[in-house]
Amino acid sequence: MDQAPGSPQNPGPHEAGELPVCYRHADRETGIRCTRCERPICPECMVNASVGFQCPECVRGGSGTGHAPAASRPRTLAGGTITSDPRLVTKLLIGVNLAVFLVQLSVGDRFTERFELLGQAYVPLLGSVEGVAQGQWYRLLTAMFLHGSYIHILFNMLSLWWIGAPLEAALGRARYLALYFASGLAGSALTYLIAAPNQPSLGASGAIFGLFGATAVLMRRLRYDMRPVIALLVINLIFTFGWSNIAWQAHIGGLVAGVVVGYAMVHAPRERRALVQYGVCALVLAAVVAMTVIRTAQLA
Repeated sequence: MDQAPGSPQNPGPHEAGELPVCYRHADRETGIRCTRCERPICPECMVNASVGFQCPECVRGGSGTGHAPAASRPRTLAGGTITSDPRLVTKLLIGVNLAVFLVQLSVGDRFTERFELLGQAYVPLLGSVEGVAQGQWYRLLTAMFLHGSYIHILFNMLSLWWIGAPLEAALGRARYLALYFASGLAGSALTYLIAAPNQPSLGASGAIFGLFGATAVLMRRLRYDMRPVIALLVINLIFTFGWSNIAWQAHIGGLVAGVVVGYAMVHAPRERRALVQYGVCALVLAAVVAMTVIRTAQLA
């Protein structure tokens, strides 16, 4: 049963202020909520968790409502399952990117030109016209795992670890993966739609910018200080538009998709959380398909 505002399990705003009060201390206002049950908690009650803070009941494994089954499967803020290694997917993504880069170094440009994002162009090394417009839609995905230099992959993998690992812990593995690929594909599709058809593009930046966007949404949801993530995002956008040979379209496409999907992940109502979260991911993928079809028709 839902708790009414102002009840012990769901306290309402304090009469003298705008902030809610701690569910255990009615005289203490607080802007912090438990990342599992979302009850307001004061500094005395909050317990450090992998992401944010939890209330004493959730730490002890109770739901606070007297129903033990509700606490038998602890969940992340977005409804994902809490695992023993909350950063495993990020480690695997970094491993895949590094492995593909080693293949690039071993095989050479022929491998890169077969799988990088290319709209439509004659590739001398392959001896044919290549690109997404030729039906090679796989390039939208494979380009996300290719990199052009040691500096390129080093910067991207450090960003993936710094931003992705905490976000994975907050969302859960499945939702994190959905966010990563939706953002990366959105970046690829916008690049294909806007960039010159003979302009190659590669890198995980589109997906990583999506993680930036989702992190900003999450921090706002938890009422954390937004200034560090905004400053980092601004710095990255300055590099995006200030340096040549950077596919800014992938960065912007990934960022927008990350904000949209991230908002759905952390704000979806509990009673239909999975439907809203994965439904928004499906809408982003539908936009990816639409952009790809439109651009392919233009190049036909």
